[in-house]
Amino acid sequence: MTFSIWLSLLMICILGAMSPGPSLAVVAKHSLAGGRLHGVVTSWAHAMGVGFYAFLTLLGLAVVLKQSPTLFTFITYAGAAYLAYLGVNALRSKGGVAAKLAAGKPTRLLFAARDGLMISLLNPKLALFFLALFSQFVAMGTELSSRAVIVATPLLVDGLWYTLIAFVLSNPKVLDKLKHKAQLIDRLSGVVLILLALRVVVQV
Repeated sequence: MTFSIWLSLLMICILGAMSPGPSLAVVAKHSLAGGRLHGVVTSWAHAMGVGFYAFLTLLGLAVVLKQSPTLFTFITYAGAAYLAYLGVNALRSKGGVAAKLAAGKPTRLLFAARDGLMISLLNPKLALFFLALFSQFVAMGTELSSRAVIVATPLLVDGLWYTLIAFVLSNPKVLDKLKHKAQLIDRLSGVVLILLALRVVVQV
């Protein structure tokens, strides 16, 4: 794989990671509720899901997914259901972010990792991204080193981007300004996640 081809792959991965959606909402939620470490754990668990999709594409399973509308539809509805589940939980939150922090009861790291991983694995847009764009680069790199770069690039870009988001949102100055609006943040994040779930269903 030439450097220019890798730069093209890098730019596509950066644009894909920066596009707002359910992943951003989940990373933001855990960064605010649990702090920087929770946000970072969510970010890299999400990146593992991205790397998993990249690896599947590399193995040629993207072709199988493309040829199986039933499987793709199942992934789509499963992703929508998980988004709705997260949204309902956020709406039912009683104490809000501030109360959780004050009580010393942040979300467990295991839950942060679970949400980060699941929101990427059950995101049909992520599958479509690799099917439509990423698979083009697989054919350009047949050597083992090239294939390793193809998998590592989207994984690292995604993890680093959401880590940056987690650091910004967990900054003490930013956090202090958001604490008094904690319940509003919970409600808004819940509404956003549910709307995203509905949009996924409508677009099936």
